[in-house]
Amino acid sequence: MKIILSLLLASLILTIIAIGSGAYNIAATEKHWGITEKIIEWVRESSIEARAKNLTVPSLEDTELLAQGAVDYGAMCIDCHLAPGIKPTELSIGLYPQPPIFHQREPINDPVKQLELARSHFWVIKNGLKMTAMPAWGLSHDDQAIWGMVAFVLKLGHMTPEQHQDLMKAAQDHGHNHGHSHDQDHGDH
Repeated sequence: MKIILSLLLASLILTIIAIGSGAYNIAATEKHWGITEKIIEWVRESSIEARAKNLTVPSLEDTELLAQGAVDYGAMCIDCHLAPGIKPTELSIGLYPQPPIFHQREPINDPVKQLELARSHFWVIKNGLKMTAMPAWGLSHDDQAIWGMVAFVLKLGHMTPEQHQDLMKAAQDHGHNHGHSHDQDHGDH
């Protein structure tokens, strides 16, 4: 037992020395070590699942919710996550880890998996993710606005550029715009 503890302690000390010496390159142009990437992914997925599993998902089929989500996505998310017909931006190219490109993902038709994904997307959009470029939109937008973005993201799977443009035009024609109408009341009147 003493040998195992000694080996663990020695490994920890060597790891601290290696990291502290700058051996681990933190540049966004240098990919993580394979083991580092797997650990980060495991921690991220476990954390999101634990915090999102009990969220109540409203009806995401509401056309007003979807329209506002489309406008908000266009104003806040498109530079990183892109959309059908939108080429990679300077910002999206320079990010590591790369943000998900939702319109390239397969649509999910299983209602149980779709609810799980909706909960996860809501939690991430509301709270952001540390050490990525994903901001916590819940600091400036209410839950209704965030559910709108979730509804839109879930519709993006294999959406064509024409469908995207039609949805954006319809949302703008119905008076949706991105502004401060979804800001939370923080009591500073």
